[in-house]
Amino acid sequence: MTRGLGAIDSPAAADPAAFYARGYALADGTEAETFARWRALGARGKAAHVAALLAGAGLRPRTLVEIGCGDGALLAALAARGVAAFLDGFELSEEAAALARARGVPGLRRVEAYDGARVPAPDGAYDVAVLSHVVEHVPDPVPLLREAGRVAAHVVVEVPLEDNRSAARPGKRAEAGRIGHLHAFDRDGIRSVCAAAGLTVRAELADPLPLEHHAFFAATARARATAAAKTAARRWLFRAAPQRALARQA
Repeated sequence: MTRGLGAIDSPAAADPAAFYARGYALADGTEAETFARWRALGARGKAAHVAALLAGAGLRPRTLVEIGCGDGALLAALAARGVAAFLDGFELSEEAAALARARGVPGLRRVEAYDGARVPAPDGAYDVAVLSHVVEHVPDPVPLLREAGRVAAHVVVEVPLEDNRSAARPGKRAEAGRIGHLHAFDRDGIRSVCAAAGLTVRAELADPLPLEHHAFFAATARARATAAAKTAARRWLFRAAPQRALARQA
């Protein structure tokens, strides 16, 4: 595990492939439908971030690969935005990869499970690689980012910033571990990891989570009011705090 990052205890550390296979095994039922909607909601925001970062860096990719593509929600959102003509995805969990293939995403050529270490693609195969909410799940993110830089000319990296007092609360840290986070990053931390992987930051984007995210699981009027207050407070605090980076290989 990379030193100098905020470490999080998680059951994902022992056997990541099995952990994520269990997470995507809910193929039907109310719980599966709820989490599919949750992932789709997150994917819309992530796709907006990718599009904004690419535009800010003056990039118009023809080919894009998502490393750690999960069930394909982000690939579908990127396709809907026309971010790239051709899309590929690689994922640790075959269960998730199968869900992604079943989506019928326009422009999607291949989605495959892989070993989490070596992306099965040649050097420079893609214009852009996307790792969105992935590197916080990886025991040592540097080799994975180097691998992304091997297969793509540009790399988009998005992480949650959890190395702060709010996210360090026991309940928050336990929830992060439950969903497989192994690291808590701040802005300097993710920049250092990118630099160690030989990537150079070209553009950054800060964007606090929207109300619909905070309110997604709010079942009562009080919970919805709390979500609205949290949204307003975080939007004010994050207004001038870049937290997501587009990196290019040096």
